[in-house]
Amino acid sequence: MMRMTGYTKKLAILPFDHRASYISGLFGWKEPLNVEQALKVAESKRVIYEGFKKARIPKEEAGILVDEQYGVGILREAVQQGTITAVPVEKSGQDEFDFVYGDDFAHHIEAMQPTFAKALVRYNPEGDRMLNQRQTQRLKRLSDYLHQSQHLFLFELLVPAEFHQLELVDQNKDAYDSQLRPRLMVRAIEELRQAGVEPDVWKIEGLNQRADCENIVEAAHRNGGQNVGLIVLGRGASQERVIHWLQTAASVPGFIGFAVGRTSFWNAVADFEAKRLSLDAAATQIAQHFEEWNRCFEAGR
Repeated sequence: MMRMTGYTKKLAILPFDHRASYISGLFGWKEPLNVEQALKVAESKRVIYEGFKKARIPKEEAGILVDEQYGVGILREAVQQGTITAVPVEKSGQDEFDFVYGDDFAHHIEAMQPTFAKALVRYNPEGDRMLNQRQTQRLKRLSDYLHQSQHLFLFELLVPAEFHQLELVDQNKDAYDSQLRPRLMVRAIEELRQAGVEPDVWKIEGLNQRADCENIVEAAHRNGGQNVGLIVLGRGASQERVIHWLQTAASVPGFIGFAVGRTSFWNAVADFEAKRLSLDAAATQIAQHFEEWNRCFEAGR
């Protein structure tokens, strides 16, 4: 039986499913890791989870996004406690979406029992056509499977600039973000949905203008998607920028929350690993950031 598509409840996610960038950025290592290194990475993710647990955000709104590879223990514990959980299904650090566990993806989702399965996808409608087609076929397969299952589909859409698009704005990435990306995001959502990829929640890059947020919601809600939720991701941006994105999106119906990772935890984990902060102090810092995003989003609403 197909279930209804969508998710309308408030959603405050702390994502720490970063793998390749996390390992190289915080530890200076490259995969494959040895057992000792893998344990160290898993331990550091515990610090973030402790921060999540300390945060004063209603249980029915707060969730974690963490990978099976380094966070399997955290996931099992969170699922047991009835916490909202999300698990990534994509290979980390790749330009092309593909399943981290290949054709075995469904088996891994069933084993972890998350609320959401998350796919991070780089999709520019003016990019490589064949690449976009290959990605879309895999995503349709994932979408179809999730609609028959008890797990929701969280789609993280990144629209990286193509070379010719950057040329139009004199290589200015901020100008690309404000002038070109919003329109491309709408097109990406339309193309993916036309191909039968139907997420329950879109996790999207922050937008500076309220009108752009409204256009994105419209694209996600059209043709039977009226219950689909949208959340804002943090992109590792500065605190000020994240707050601006959250407040802009929060006032637009259809935006139900946020997922801000690196800006929440990066400095705290780095300080913990360098022994500048105790586990408790690092977790407290993470909790404070997470609470702050939540306050900003609530205020924007």
